[in-house]
Amino acid sequence: MSGETHFLYAEVSMVTSFQDADPMGVVYHGNYFRFFEEARRVLMNKLSYGYREMQDSGFMWPIIDTRVKYVRPIPFNHEIKVKATLKEWENRLRVDYMITDALTGERLTKAHTVQVAVRIDDGEMCFASPAVFIDKVEAWYASTL
Repeated sequence: MSGETHFLYAEVSMVTSFQDADPMGVVYHGNYFRFFEEARRVLMNKLSYGYREMQDSGFMWPIIDTRVKYVRPIPFNHEIKVKATLKEWENRLRVDYMITDALTGERLTKAHTVQVAVRIDDGEMCFASPAVFIDKVEAWYASTL
């Protein structure tokens, strides 16, 4: 793509719940992955390549790497926005995340996950993303021109 690059993204809003919090009243670090997952699910649905479509196409996409930077603690009963942005897709699936305060826009957390395609029939990891996925990403970009 020439010119300014724009990326496919999805954003979800949610309110943290009591069950998300640790005894100190802030969101337990392991629960952030549920927030990332929800934003990634919405992102992949924009491509019409959600979990059922992945399975139907013969691939699963396990996470092989992740990084989280906890910038500020998030208390329970707090409204947040979680943005998931598709950054890489040709050889692997990299999604970047940003959690912000829904009212102030203050950055609370940033992260990324990396996933690879694995064929369901034989369990072999693919060294390039399958054509079915590349075609969906390219179709989305073509529709935004």
